[in-house]
Amino acid sequence: MSSLGRRGIHFFHKRNAANVPADLLEKGQSRVIDASLTLIRERAKLKGELVRALGGSVASTSLLGVPLGHNSSFLQGPAFAPPRIREAIWCGSTNSATEEGKELKDPRVLTDVGDVPVQGIRDCGVDDDRLMNVISDSVKLVMEEAPLRPLVLGGDHSISCPVVRAVSEKLGGPVDILHLDAHPDIYHSFEGNKYSHASSFARIMEGGYARRLLQVGL
Repeated sequence: MSSLGRRGIHFFHKRNAANVPADLLEKGQSRVIDASLTLIRERAKLKGELVRALGGSVASTSLLGVPLGHNSSFLQGPAFAPPRIREAIWCGSTNSATEEGKELKDPRVLTDVGDVPVQGIRDCGVDDDRLMNVISDSVKLVMEEAPLRPLVLGGDHSISCPVVRAVSEKLGGPVDILHLDAHPDIYHSFEGNKYSHASSFARIMEGGYARRLLQVGL
């Protein structure tokens, strides 16, 4: 998180601590988190029911956006990526048929459950510890709706840990990871931020979510 972003969050907490009882603030934040997870849950249920009704699908890729950029130490552009990726997928110049003859417009091939409302959650003063839990829970909700399989659209690299954690916990153990990146992202913390985009794989490894990690520099 940039120093400006940290000052903004600290100001928010300071102002609310002075004007709002702590228990009331906690209840409000919990309601926002519950509403956010309900949104993902109901969308996943709807898409899962549709795919199951159509039949014939062992797995359906389901897009889940996580528009988070505040843990980047430089530009905040990753927060704007999910809608741009969708725009590229569905623009008029895109061929929606794959080389294997599968049609992306077929929900048995590709569905979309929308975005985790990251900014709305942060606007309520929710810290990154709880926000990362929301991201993990959102991934799990998609995985619970067979045959949906989440394809997560970031977002800066800090989302890697909650996503991997969710998959590991749902599958019942650590997973094998192929990580393609110019950097290994294994700083214990960066600029005092344990959730920095430069620390995501440090969190993954210390959490025991990876059985094997192969990192390939680009």
